[in-house]
Amino acid sequence: MYTFESPLEVGSIAARPNRFVMYVKKDGITLQCHCPNTGKIGNMPLEGLPCLLSKSHDKKRKTNYTVEAISFNKAKSFVGINQNAVNRYVEYFFKNGSLEKVASNGYSILREQKVGNAKLDFKIGYTYIEVKTPLKFLMLANQTHQRGDRECLTSYDRLVKHMTELVERLRENENAILLTCFVYDAPMFQVPTLTKKNKIIRDAVQRAARSGVKMWQVNMHIDMYGVKLLKYFEITHLFL
Repeated sequence: MYTFESPLEVGSIAARPNRFVMYVKKDGITLQCHCPNTGKIGNMPLEGLPCLLSKSHDKKRKTNYTVEAISFNKAKSFVGINQNAVNRYVEYFFKNGSLEKVASNGYSILREQKVGNAKLDFKIGYTYIEVKTPLKFLMLANQTHQRGDRECLTSYDRLVKHMTELVERLRENENAILLTCFVYDAPMFQVPTLTKKNKIIRDAVQRAARSGVKMWQVNMHIDMYGVKLLKYFEITHLFL
């Protein structure tokens, strides 16, 4: 388990006035908190939903708290929304061998590797890994209204460039992996319906899969105390 330095605190979302800020009620006080995800989260209003907060001790920050996770089922479980933190979780699980099937020797992992015109998240030996955390639509059990328009690939603003570089790694006799991570227990990834809006990105992912880039899904669980790895499995076949 990836353990937080301090347990997260519980609050309730009051409003999201812009993509960087959430107002959260905690102990009868409304706090201005940092929202670590600038895009759309799910397909329903966030007001009134329980959330988990991490407290910062950086005096230079404008906000003292970051919203780490949101619950869509009355705090029975949470969806992690901090996309930057996901890379820390992934790195931890590689280092302790929990993701051995994706790439072995995870203890040798290197972060933020500049290749070509892009920067890829990780390198383990001869394997390059790019991590994505879709939040535009959520695949929540018994909440089909969360599926939205199933165009989650449109939220990958730099995905085409990353796919190009992953394919290039294959040409250099290296390995390339796209790791789609959900910080909740999501069902198997659903390839979005082809539309004019997502065609360029979807085609790029399919070309990468046909070229040999491997696609994996990772599910994690977040609570007040830390993050657990639930399961992971290959999903390359979905794009072929």
